[in-house]
Amino acid sequence: MPRTLESIVPKLVLAPGFLLGFAFIYGFMIWNGVLSLTDSHMLPRYDFIGVEQYVRLWQMDRWWVALKNLGIFSLLYVGGSMAVGMFLAILLDRKIRAEGALRSIYLYPMALSFIVTGTAWKWILNPSLGLEKLMHDLGWQSFHFDWLVQTETAIYCVVIAGIWQSAGFAMALFLAGLRGIDDSIIKAAQVDGASLPLIYWRIILPVLRPVVFSTIMVLSHLSIKSFDLVMALTAGGPGYATDVPATFMYVMSFTRGQIGLGAASATMMLATIAAIVVPYLYSELRSRPHDR
Repeated sequence: MPRTLESIVPKLVLAPGFLLGFAFIYGFMIWNGVLSLTDSHMLPRYDFIGVEQYVRLWQMDRWWVALKNLGIFSLLYVGGSMAVGMFLAILLDRKIRAEGALRSIYLYPMALSFIVTGTAWKWILNPSLGLEKLMHDLGWQSFHFDWLVQTETAIYCVVIAGIWQSAGFAMALFLAGLRGIDDSIIKAAQVDGASLPLIYWRIILPVLRPVVFSTIMVLSHLSIKSFDLVMALTAGGPGYATDVPATFMYVMSFTRGQIGLGAASATMMLATIAAIVVPYLYSELRSRPHDR
């Protein structure tokens, strides 16, 4: 009896939190999916209209702009963060002086929220307050950097801020992977006459493939949820030039009173995240029996 009670008590303690989390997470996902099939405006209404909200969504130019911006941001943000992170990890892996201090400096931006990052870069990239004004004050009057207020280039300012924050995170993952590689492999390749760049390209990077894949998954997930960074840095402007699906959903649901349309866009975001996460989970779960 005591053994039975001992095995049941942890389950009883964890059950309320698990049930509440399940209800609030998956329950609201289901509710959002239901609202996307209704003609809801300021308040939820359950007049079901089928997939009409999805048809409206895909006919809107603003939604296509948001998708285009998400594609630009995701590719450059993930690729840039990984490239900078790998470069920093390789430098730190050479066991340079003050490695601990440099590692902390590179990781510090990840400790900040995207709201803080967006606000700081909004000041830095503002032509009348930040970098451009500083260059003019130093006498370089021909310097211009007004990307933040241009519809064609504002999304790249979001990319710059995102890479600045997440490159340290990618660096930490790559550095942990590099430290797990046996030094004898590198020494053996050097004895055979291989150059250091060739060693990293042909030997080390293939070994780091699981780390690279995990980094891509995490950064891709963050890029889809890039609501707070965009809102703090550009608020979707100029106009809606830097809209992404997350800001589109917020504007439609809470500013324009189109809850059904906003729910449809949120469902499309959920489907996008699922398309990234589910194959990853499937590959991980499928590989476990073989690992044993």
